[in-house]
Amino acid sequence: MPALFSALVPPDDVVEAVAEALGDPGEGLRWEPPERWHVTLAYYGPDDVGTRAAWLAERLAGRPAVDVRLEKAATFPGVLWLTVAGPDLTPLALAAGAGAEARPYVPHLTLARFPREEPGLAGRWEEGLSTFTSRSWKATEAVLMTSEREPGGTRYRVARAFGLSG
Repeated sequence: MPALFSALVPPDDVVEAVAEALGDPGEGLRWEPPERWHVTLAYYGPDDVGTRAAWLAERLAGRPAVDVRLEKAATFPGVLWLTVAGPDLTPLALAAGAGAEARPYVPHLTLARFPREEPGLAGRWEEGLSTFTSRSWKATEAVLMTSEREPGGTRYRVARAFGLSG
């Protein structure tokens, strides 16, 4: 049974702007490939796709589209990420189940991972992306994604999309 999570996927031009800002990231960090970039709304763990999709469809029904923008870099222990700005994002995440997690919801887009005991590895990236700001976009759909370990890494797949009203 795959692990599931709900997310917003940035549009292609925003992904391209982030990739351009990174340039050639080089060695030292384990970079997430652009095709995996997303803003998690809620993580569910291993679950049945059909059951979770029905649950999520009910929770997201009638929810408005949200304005989103990626901004400066920050870190969690072992994670380099971009800040996500959007005043309506937290209510959407809570509706999707984010409140069920033990830690507070912090909207972000993971760029790379690094050993927790070497926080300095991300320092130059955090500083270099301190002025980054993407264009704003209106997220008109949320997706339910599967996360499955495969040879060579983890693969994400969109299992179902849920429209958010414009």
